[in-house]
Amino acid sequence: MAKNTNKPKEKKVRENKLAKKTKETVSELKKVTWPSFGTVVKQTAIVFGVVLFFTVILFGIDRLLSWLFGLLIG
Repeated sequence: MAKNTNKPKEKKVRENKLAKKTKETVSELKKVTWPSFGTVVKQTAIVFGVVLFFTVILFGIDRLLSWLFGLLIG
């Protein structure tokens, strides 16, 4: 009966691939130009403003259509 000697080698190869991928990821993240806190706050406020704007618009359209539907049914 022969033993399979490939398992430890395969495990080591997987660990080496994982270590290499982790090093590459860290290296790429160091190259990223991260925005400042102020920029993040401003952009977040813009997103909230746009979402709020479209929420109000869609709510208004919904209320208008439900009112018109009520007139047609009632």
